Amino acid sequence: MTILFTPLTLGPLTLPNRIVMAPMTRSRAIGNVPNDLMAKYYALRAEAGLIITEGTSPSPNGLGYARIPGLYSEAQVAGWRKVTDAVHAAGGRIFVQLMHTGRVGHPANLPAGARLLAPSALAAPGEMWTDSAGMQPHPVPEAMTEADIEAAIGEFAKACSNAIAAGFDGVELHGANGYLIDQFLNTASNRRTDRWGGSIENRLRFALEVARAAASAIGAERVGMRISPYNTFNGMAPDADMDALYLRLAEALSDMGLAYLHIVDHSSMGAPAPSDELKAKLRAAFKGRTILSGGYDAARAEADLAAGKGDLVAFGRPFIANPDLVHKLRTGAALTPADPATFYTPDAKGYTEF
Repeated sequence: MTILFTPLTLGPLTLPNRIVMAPMTRSRAIGNVPNDLMAKYYALRAEAGLIITEGTSPSPNGLGYARIPGLYSEAQVAGWRKVTDAVHAAGGRIFVQLMHTGRVGHPANLPAGARLLAPSALAAPGEMWTDSAGMQPHPVPEAMTEADIEAAIGEFAKACSNAIAAGFDGVELHGANGYLIDQFLNTASNRRTDRWGGSIENRLRFALEVARAAASAIGAERVGMRISPYNTFNGMAPDADMDALYLRLAEALSDMGLAYLHIVDHSSMGAPAPSDELKAKLRAAFKGRTILSGGYDAARAEADLAAGKGDLVAFGRPFIANPDLVHKLRTGAALTPADPATFYTPDAKGYTEF
């Protein structure tokens, strides 16, 4: 391994290696507030070139899953400060991923007064876990008004400012996996006929307005976006305009000067694979750094970096049971398999204790 363990600049940061800890929901934020257990979890993985946190809501309306954290209250800022202090003390660098779940949620998981919002009044398929009532079907969300959309953009911007106050090195906007930004991009969830839906330009508008607001709040060099072309998670579906839409998105984000584009290929989990041609065009269109993600091992990561397909590689599940993943990848040591039964449970087992 030569490239995977070489330094790289990312905005104002110098990363000691090209290994990114991918964002992974782990459901340990009791009351939606980060805690000491989470600080330990992230600090144990500080050897990564960059840590990207689990999806963190910029709004009470975006807390669709049980026990996921937010970044809109003073208590949450203080909780995240414990995490960033621990990671920085261990020599690491950490971005927070801002994830508004949109229609992917249930009232039982939302705090009092919060609303289940989406581009259109279309329920996500399937069910989701609630701590109070077990598995429940996704309800039909409220279609967002113009005021709701403007408020959500403002919530993303405020959460970016809160992220810096909490000590984060930057922010990743979650534009993938069928959550709110992706719900605006995808015709399976966006049936609007106003300026926020229909044409490619209109469906891109929310993602670009959020990115613009984030860059204005904290500087484009501290902002990245995660995208997942051809993802089918949470009821997303490819359409004929998909390649053109994502190329337009990459070009626009590049023009804004964002730090990175995080491209997820979900084919290892059964989704259609974005073509190699599309990936190459995205890489060419975006002038900042590119993070590759999707079922990587060390050999494939090294090969794709050597081929110039990206600048960094994100590893997700291998980090769960291997907090020392960077060391293991460097030495070729065997990886410990993760236990799926502990992925979303509320305690230390399978999280900081193995």
